[in-house]
Amino acid sequence: MKGAVGVPRAAKGVGEFVIEAVGETAGEALLSRLTCALLAGLALIAYLSWSFSPRLTIAGAGLLSFYLAHGAWQTFRAPAKGRRRGLTALTTAGFALTALTPLFVLVYATGCNCP
Repeated sequence: MKGAVGVPRAAKGVGEFVIEAVGETAGEALLSRLTCALLAGLALIAYLSWSFSPRLTIAGAGLLSFYLAHGAWQTFRAPAKGRRRGLTALTTAGFALTALTPLFVLVYATGCNCP
């Protein structure tokens, strides 16, 4: 009789495994598609901005570089006491988001078959 008690427990364990495996597969597929959409969106923005005005595109890239450089500088230096953190927090968050984006793309865009 004790053998019959373990069967429902084993079936429950198998069911949980299947649900977890399907969830991981669906999540992986969703993140892969999201990464491909991110890459396509960035390429579209670059193409449209360059076709609109190459000079403004280069100027915007320069301003974005200064913004990210300020965020990186604020991230890796000791904080000053008694200073406001409004712009600093904004540039630090922008730098962190921009720094994590290539990692996200490297992890999830390996199988997206983007052209």
